[in-house]
Amino acid sequence: MKPLVSVITPSFNQAPFLEAAMMSVLNQKYPAIEYIVVDGGSTDGSQEIIKSYADQLTWWVSEPDQGQADAINKGFKKAKGEIIAWLNSDDLYLPWTIHDAVQAFSKNPEAGMVYGDAVSADGTGRLLNELRFESWGVEDLLQFKVICQPAVFMKRSVVEKVGYLDSSYHFFLDHQLWIRLARTTNLFHQPRIWAVSRYHAEAKNVTMASQSGKEVYRILDWAETQPDLSAILEENHHQIWAGAYQIIARYLLDGEMPQKAFHTYLKATRTWLPSIKGYWHRFLFSGLSILGMGFLGKWYYSLKKQRRPVIHNEEELTDWVGIQLN
Repeated sequence: MKPLVSVITPSFNQAPFLEAAMMSVLNQKYPAIEYIVVDGGSTDGSQEIIKSYADQLTWWVSEPDQGQADAINKGFKKAKGEIIAWLNSDDLYLPWTIHDAVQAFSKNPEAGMVYGDAVSADGTGRLLNELRFESWGVEDLLQFKVICQPAVFMKRSVVEKVGYLDSSYHFFLDHQLWIRLARTTNLFHQPRIWAVSRYHAEAKNVTMASQSGKEVYRILDWAETQPDLSAILEENHHQIWAGAYQIIARYLLDGEMPQKAFHTYLKATRTWLPSIKGYWHRFLFSGLSILGMGFLGKWYYSLKKQRRPVIHNEEELTDWVGIQLN
């Protein structure tokens, strides 16, 4: 008997993307899925979209909530699946995603969380960059090696053991949960593309970039209060703080604050010089932007975009909703 997989989609006023996200779950090549949609009281037509698929949903609701984490936690509490995940209303699964995730758990029964790779896409569904990861543990996560959230699946029993999402986080709510999971279970990485992470003008990492840094510091402050994590922080102080600075700088640059980004990248480099190999191009771009030569960086990135990512089994994506292959 195939294990039941519960997928939760939190939704709030993202009608232009919502239907594609929902269809990417409902059209999965895996038979045992319960799908839950938790809408925060949208007023942009999202409720009508959800209602049109209501007969294919296990449960849905539209009511005010306390934000993304609160919405996802509502779904977690309703979920009955052995495996659980959430897909934001502007992201996408690929046709084989859930099947692959179940297979990964089957082949790695000791894992409490599995994750794949991903690609980013713009608001029109045009593919931009590959998002490749490695097999990481607690120490890596504390260095803010970030996993693409829609490519993550978890055992419900393990999530219930460590606790649901901390609803006081709004940017790194997923990363803080991954750290808590990695303390108690094995994480397994499958090097195949499982998800599309949408990057668009309304995304919170763009519109609220300057606020995300506070949560990076909050996670490290929280980790200091945990004896096991505090020991890792002490032993890897320079690497962890360099990782914290570089992820803050990345969001500042995405939020079009190159001067703040440059100085934060500089902090990362001064803290642990080897870290620069992971962000030198962004560091350079932020410096060029300050000097009024940001057009050089934009030209470089425009060249990269002309060579879009190639996804395995791409022939299966010809009619996959939300993606532009041409």
